[in-house]
Amino acid sequence: MIVGIIIGVVVLLLLGMFALSVRIVREYQRVLLFRLGRAIGIRGPGLVLINPVTDRTSWIDLRERFLEIPHQTAITKDNASISIDFIIFYKVLDPAMSVLEVQHFAAAAQNVAATTLRSVVGDMPLDDVLSKREEMNASLRVRLDEVTERWGVKVTTVEVREVNPPAGVLEAMTRQMSAERTRRAAITEAQGQKQAAITLAEGSKQAAILGAEGERQAAILRAEGLAAGLEKIYVVGRGLDRNTMQLQYLETLKNVGTAPSTKIVVPMDLGGLLNGFRGLLPSEQSPGFGAFANGAPSGNGAPSGDAGAAAVPAAPAELEIAKEPETSP
Repeated sequence: MIVGIIIGVVVLLLLGMFALSVRIVREYQRVLLFRLGRAIGIRGPGLVLINPVTDRTSWIDLRERFLEIPHQTAITKDNASISIDFIIFYKVLDPAMSVLEVQHFAAAAQNVAATTLRSVVGDMPLDDVLSKREEMNASLRVRLDEVTERWGVKVTTVEVREVNPPAGVLEAMTRQMSAERTRRAAITEAQGQKQAAITLAEGSKQAAILGAEGERQAAILRAEGLAAGLEKIYVVGRGLDRNTMQLQYLETLKNVGTAPSTKIVVPMDLGGLLNGFRGLLPSEQSPGFGAFANGAPSGNGAPSGDAGAAAVPAAPAELEIAKEPETSP
């Protein structure tokens, strides 16, 4: 009876020790094994057997993790006080160093990130802090990685989430933004007016060109019409006989005689003109007109016949007509 009880207790103790000796390590985990206080190596993943009496384990997660850094107050290069919060992504590269070189990595990384942030922001003016986020993120990542590298941890990414400048700076930024928008609106309006003026000038130029072209075409058409009219007159005039032309000359002279001028320039041979009209008159015309046409003297002893005709000049004649003043009846 007593022997059975002892055997049962031993079996239970063996089962308990076996349960305490077995560890199942996942793929993204590692176990740092300490035996009698000395680190003897990394175990995992899979099934790991340990001595529950002399061995102790420390678990390390190899997945990429993040650490939120709460709002930190920093002073920029131009003495502006701002509040910044950001987030850090890190990954354990050396499980043994992450356990042996640092205690509570999260707390240590948070303190290092706060001091590094103040150092980085202190080297940048406020405008760069607000506009150059990528440069600030890269600078923070490089400086943090220099510190965490000796802990076996790699800082993969640093992202600044929010930057809160003081109220006075926010008000000044609002006024600056309003002024910038007003400036852009004025520039846009001026450019629109410039384009409109250019378009109007080009339209006026095109209208002037078209007007000049129209006037040129009209002048050409008028000249062509006048040339055609003159050609028609010439053609018709060639078909007229000498008597018709002489009658037209007489009509013209009649119109000229009614003019108030005292001097008349006749561009032709006056004697030839009168000789032509002599054939149009009846035979019982007055001898005075015939004698004048033949060059006969009219009482002043001038030679007659061909001598009188030869005395009429062939150049344009200038006649002076003496008009008697009109007297009242």
